[in-house]
Amino acid sequence: MVVGIGIIKLRLHDCRSLKSKRKIVKSMITKLRNNFNASVAEVGANDIYQKSEIGFSLVGNNKKILNSKIDKIFNMADAMGLAEIVDMEMEIFNI
Repeated sequence: MVVGIGIIKLRLHDCRSLKSKRKIVKSMITKLRNNFNASVAEVGANDIYQKSEIGFSLVGNNKKILNSKIDKIFNMADAMGLAEIVDMEMEIFNI
């Protein structure tokens, strides 16, 4: 079994409240979940309204396919243009 995890760190320039932040973050999470059938959640900077961290995980049996899907998730998050992506991290490991 192969497990892939990733974190996307965002900067939200136009947010002035947690309500507006959560609207943007929830939209991004929903789109990523629906398109890639991945487990996606906000995992950090929950109370800071101009920053966010979104984490996701995928499970499969082929490392190359998992790496490709993670790259596509990163590309889609960037293409959405909802927030500035500050950093992206990924790790793939066998269990």
